[in-house]
Amino acid sequence: MGEHKEQFNKIGIALLLAALVFLISLSMFNTTQASLLGLITLLVTLWTNDGLPLAVVSLLPIILFPAFSVLSTKDTSMNYAHPIIFLFLGGFLLAIAVEKSNLHRWIADKMLGLFPNTPRGMIFSLTITSGLLSSILSNTTTTLLLMAIALFITDKIELKMRFALAIAYGASVGGILTPIGTPPNLILLGIMQNKGMEIIPFFQWMWMLAPLAFVMFIVVAYLLSLGVQNVPISRESEKKPLDATQKKILYLMGFLIVLLLLNAPMEPYWGGLGLDEAGILLGVGLLLFAPLFNILDWMQDKGKIPFRIMFLFGAGFSIAKAFSSTGLADEVASYLVVMTDFAPIVLLFGIAMLITFTTEITSNTALISIMLPVMYSVAEQTGINATLFMMVATICASYAFMLPIATPPNAIAMSSGVVDVKTMMKYGIVLNLVGVFLIVMIAQFFWSNVL
Repeated sequence: MGEHKEQFNKIGIALLLAALVFLISLSMFNTTQASLLGLITLLVTLWTNDGLPLAVVSLLPIILFPAFSVLSTKDTSMNYAHPIIFLFLGGFLLAIAVEKSNLHRWIADKMLGLFPNTPRGMIFSLTITSGLLSSILSNTTTTLLLMAIALFITDKIELKMRFALAIAYGASVGGILTPIGTPPNLILLGIMQNKGMEIIPFFQWMWMLAPLAFVMFIVVAYLLSLGVQNVPISRESEKKPLDATQKKILYLMGFLIVLLLLNAPMEPYWGGLGLDEAGILLGVGLLLFAPLFNILDWMQDKGKIPFRIMFLFGAGFSIAKAFSSTGLADEVASYLVVMTDFAPIVLLFGIAMLITFTTEITSNTALISIMLPVMYSVAEQTGINATLFMMVATICASYAFMLPIATPPNAIAMSSGVVDVKTMMKYGIVLNLVGVFLIVMIAQFFWSNVL
């Protein structure tokens, strides 16, 4: 009974906040736009306080948006079949196969073996291993897989804490390396596609983000290794050779990388294959069910497919669509246009700080869905490079290190039992500020020249 009361309280708080935001918004926006802001407040609050399951909350726009004349049922529901969602599905099917075959242990062991068996060496190896795996797998999946390995490396609680944070922070840092590494990246591509903007090719994205991720890997690992004695750590290596199933997956991943390379346009020398990346990823994922592979079984493995995250994507795209169709994005942009009187680098810093610290207390997927249409409208009204500003906002949404509710990897690190909130905040505030500085500097002096 107490559990139901707590849930009712959480829903009540969400409704109260939604009504409050609606009433306040009426003084600045029309009724439809104020209704949208109230509904977004309801959704974000329920996502944050777990008043209802994430998947349930993510499906509410299909009911609420038509009910409040924000979007029609058709215009809302079509966002739940966005091509980017199927890009994610294909990537996650591959991740399920990697986990099912235990290939991740072999990959992790090879990466960990590149570093010395000292606390500092392990922290660097876990940070980089987590980051690189997270660039192709879900950062949640990567963190869960590596956490189970890392906590058995040592019996010292102090080192366990640092190892857990190295994995969590590494996953967030590395998730930005590829377009499929983290949900905000995919939402950016989806919104760019909807706006008719030129999509950033897969390997151009990697080339642009590699310097940022590389420097952040070093900063995270160095910060976490401060004050740790340089003593040897024994680690049991994975000696078993790869079995047939693991080899199949490894070859398939190699084929996928080659295909993505061939598909990437490299003007003026090569125009690419012209294939849709969502189709490529989904095709590779579906191959895992084919007789030649027989690695995944629908009845056995369908429970591992994160449909709730796919629904969350749909909700994010619906919010972005509603922001544009109701004119709310343009209205908010008109209030932000006054900021464009500042130098571009100052504006970039303002956006980066706003997104980074706001995403500490709310869903980065929901936040980026709200802010990207606003960034686009500001750029349209002022002639600023829209892609550059949207990229800064997107990357900052993944670089939240202070609180356990900020990202799934942070929550998993907290659930390990070796990390407390105070410690996470101590390291996190430093990484947030360093991340903002690096993102803005790289955007100003590197991305601006290639976008």
